[in-house]
Amino acid sequence: MALEYREWKEGDDLALLEIWGGPETLPAEQFRAALAPSSNQPWRRCIVAEDVVDGGRIPVAAGVVHEASLHPERLWAYIEVAKDHRRSGVGSTLLAMLRREAGDSPSGVSKLRSKVEPDTAGAAFAAAAGLAPIQRSQLVVVEPEPLKLPRFGDGSEEAAAERVEDLATGSVELSEVVGKYYSHVHHWDSPGELSIATVQRLFLHDLTGAHGAIVLRAPKASAFGQGVPASRKGKIQAFAISYAQGNSDEPSDVFLGHDPSLSAEDAEAAVRDLLALIAYQHPVLLEVDESMTALRAVLGPLLESGKAHVRGADTLIVSD
Repeated sequence: MALEYREWKEGDDLALLEIWGGPETLPAEQFRAALAPSSNQPWRRCIVAEDVVDGGRIPVAAGVVHEASLHPERLWAYIEVAKDHRRSGVGSTLLAMLRREAGDSPSGVSKLRSKVEPDTAGAAFAAAAGLAPIQRSQLVVVEPEPLKLPRFGDGSEEAAAERVEDLATGSVELSEVVGKYYSHVHHWDSPGELSIATVQRLFLHDLTGAHGAIVLRAPKASAFGQGVPASRKGKIQAFAISYAQGNSDEPSDVFLGHDPSLSAEDAEAAVRDLLALIAYQHPVLLEVDESMTALRAVLGPLLESGKAHVRGADTLIVSD
């Protein structure tokens, strides 16, 4: 087997798809979109391995390393090798080449990270390459009516309207809470403080599929106790952002979070109340990291009782 390595060029995606077939895992499906010609804005380097057979060249493997718009202290990396070319050093060679490219990145960042599913070829390769898990996430589907609906104040519509509100995704107030929550639950990967513009672009813009948001606010009495005039609305305690789904029969894809300044007990209560509301009539799909302690505390009993279930395999983020 004679292999040669070169930069990615247009048309490689189609050639490799013929060799690779469908993605074996969800991370593979996601990362394939990152395989593209090398560029400097944003910084990305992509390398292809070709098998030279009877004078012909057949792409059989590819690897990419690129900057991340979030978590800038590590670079994303991905390598995929055709099944009949695995365990022959192709992946290791590509990784060594990607590490050399990373050493010349303009940001000076050289640490790598990737995503794999446990007990797969990708996970075994990552472990052999010295990449260890730094986070685990799951996709959890919550069935309708998972929790008793909360009662707000005296139970009247006015009391409920004071606490629960549909909010425009362009809201600066919503953007601030979403950014703080994301940074809070991703402290393990150093996202830093997110600007309003960044939060809007990554989580709330129409292009992300975001099409609605509902928030749970603190009671006015609680807000007044924090120095906010009683005539104003209470602070956002929890938020749920829904994203468009191609199939209406599928659970609604939802990003559910809370104000990170809440106590553990209050955060859990706020998440529970909002989840009870958004999943009352239709199932919802949540991506849950181990660091999302309030959400995991609420989902634990639902998973045990069968009112929620894990979809697919877990995803591990592995890193140097």
